[in-house]
Amino acid sequence: MSPTVFLITPPFTQLNTPYPATAYIKGFLNTKNVSCFQADLGIEVILELFSKQGLSDLFSEAEKAPDKSDNAKRILALQEEYLKTIDSVMLFLQGKNPTLSHLICQEDFLPEASRFSQLEELDWAFGTMGTQDKAKHLATLYLEDISDLIIECVDENFGFSRYAERMGRSANSFDALYEMLHRESTYIDRLLLGNLDQKMKELQPKLVCFSVPFPGNLYSAFKSAQFIKKHYPNTKIAMGGGFPNTELRSLSDIRVMEFFDYITLDDGEVPIEELILSIENPNYDSYKRTFLLENGKIIYKNNSSKKDYKQSEVGTPDYSDLLLDSYISVIEIVNPMHRMWSDGRWNKLTMAHGCYWGKCTFCDISLDYIKVYEPVAAKLLCDRMEELIRQTGQNGFHFVDEAAPPALMRALALEILRRKLAVTWWTNIRFEKSFTRDLCLLLKASGCIAVSGGLEVASDRLLELIQKGVTVAQVARVTRNFTEAGIMVHAYLMYGFPTQTAQETIDSLEMVRQLFEIGVLQSGFWHQFAMTAHSPVGMYPEKFGVLKETEALGTFANNDIIHIDKTGTDHDAYSFGLKKSLFNYMHGICFDFPLQDWFDFKIPRTKIPSDYIYNAVHEEENWNVKPTAKIVWLGSKPLISTYTKSKKGNSWEMASLDFHAKKEAFSVSVSKEQGIWLGDMLEKIAVSNLKTYTYQEVKTDYENNSGLEDFELFWYSKPINSLREQGLLVL
Repeated sequence: MSPTVFLITPPFTQLNTPYPATAYIKGFLNTKNVSCFQADLGIEVILELFSKQGLSDLFSEAEKAPDKSDNAKRILALQEEYLKTIDSVMLFLQGKNPTLSHLICQEDFLPEASRFSQLEELDWAFGTMGTQDKAKHLATLYLEDISDLIIECVDENFGFSRYAERMGRSANSFDALYEMLHRESTYIDRLLLGNLDQKMKELQPKLVCFSVPFPGNLYSAFKSAQFIKKHYPNTKIAMGGGFPNTELRSLSDIRVMEFFDYITLDDGEVPIEELILSIENPNYDSYKRTFLLENGKIIYKNNSSKKDYKQSEVGTPDYSDLLLDSYISVIEIVNPMHRMWSDGRWNKLTMAHGCYWGKCTFCDISLDYIKVYEPVAAKLLCDRMEELIRQTGQNGFHFVDEAAPPALMRALALEILRRKLAVTWWTNIRFEKSFTRDLCLLLKASGCIAVSGGLEVASDRLLELIQKGVTVAQVARVTRNFTEAGIMVHAYLMYGFPTQTAQETIDSLEMVRQLFEIGVLQSGFWHQFAMTAHSPVGMYPEKFGVLKETEALGTFANNDIIHIDKTGTDHDAYSFGLKKSLFNYMHGICFDFPLQDWFDFKIPRTKIPSDYIYNAVHEEENWNVKPTAKIVWLGSKPLISTYTKSKKGNSWEMASLDFHAKKEAFSVSVSKEQGIWLGDMLEKIAVSNLKTYTYQEVKTDYENNSGLEDFELFWYSKPINSLREQGLLVL
């Protein structure tokens, strides 16, 4: 039976792991017994292009280009070396040919063009990298050299993780994209459409759904839809995903409907379910958040009475059909978080729909994908994790939340530990005070290896204007807690927020310098503020002291808004200095450089005391425990032995509790009565137990035990402090 629905991620998103949107929809359609097939055409085009035959055809195409640069001439002169090495390099990047790393690292195996000139600067970075990592980086440069040839001689819009991206960015008018779609197909287009044609012939679907998460997927989605319209006119075509959800909410250009029959917004489950019903029954006229053509006009229909599905009802993402063992791990740059993003295959899941905070003024908090907050129960999340491990053979998870809720992260970590799952995971958070030392230790024990969060503008005045709900000092303490637990921290940094002064930009940089110098931040990235139509800044610019440069809505994409900041700071001028300084700080160097050295124009002196972050990080912790706090023991069951202790003619019985941790053994000594109670209580509060005990319950249990008194004195004693260091957590 041919599938009713064909789900497509068009080129290009990521090379190392599939973008999860189609897997989510396929998982949902499974619950409705709707037959469907999914494909990531990006990885399929890359595999065809970067093969011996693909490169051979590519070089023939590139030879035709006039006025080639010296770099392009060099690559073409070395084409035999590229043809000889390409297949083995691709197998290595797929993890199927690991021993090739030794050959690649000798640096006389791969042909080298201009990308390798940056190697001298990066040589010191490989001190911390093993052979596999260095080889991956060299192989990545090799592919990027070929990419440069493609861009210069074959297709100027090519890019590994974005294709013709400029056509989708802030395209208020459809004119440029429409004109581009009517040009002759490029070599890359032909690879894409050949692959698509083969699948359409095999599948004969009734409905093709394109997921377009980014501007860099837009052109290839339209190009593919154009091809289907021409060659398979009876097939209906829909588009959904992040790009239409944010950019196409006021779509009115009728030409868009030459390519697509439907464009859906926000959560895709009910819209697709209604589309399937309308295709199977021509009299069915119920749609959910869907643009379509009626009487020669684009209309928006939202007349379905069906409610959106709860997260517990949408099923587990289904990655079948995707070429999971063919994705390639690359190391483009030495930023630790970006490296994690592009290296290795991650199963993608969501802890919660929407954002539990939902107040940040630069964010699209008026849209449902952020506004409607609905967490998934920890047990169900773990069920989905186990199902994905069985399905994909991979136990790494990237939770793609707007901001993962701390209480849910705690519940998930406890459930992972109860089930004894060996998993690796990372996610996006808010740096809020709930992330205590003990919670971070729990997350680490469950397999959390990294978190990323928005420090944004490292200035308390601006953080308040953003309504981030954090202060810089608080961020410093939270990043310390994660770092000390062994969890890597990446900070999203922002400059150019409305009313930000030059002084505040430099003070932010000083805060960031101190966070890296003291070692509580390992990775970061500066983004320039962009005003979007669906954020509070975009909707009420007068509150933030900015003016919209253009009021009129375009007929195509409407999200990014050009604005004028009345404070008059030239934020663009700071871009290079901020990024260059950060690159060095991430590598642990240049902390003693004056901030002025990063800029070629006069900047104000920072007003931040040089010990500001140090003092924040070393502030005294509050040791008071709430009665409702959960007490959890991560360690092993102790061996208990008793002995007699004598002093000045008096003797009394003691208990020694001997523990074996993964790395070492340790013991604590208490009175015999306390030892018997403690051994029993550690078993009750062990993380493997379903029931969790509160501090008050532990205290009551202690005090109800005959012969034991003054629990507080015992709780703050040296033996309990030793256990606190070894996995006795207060959550």
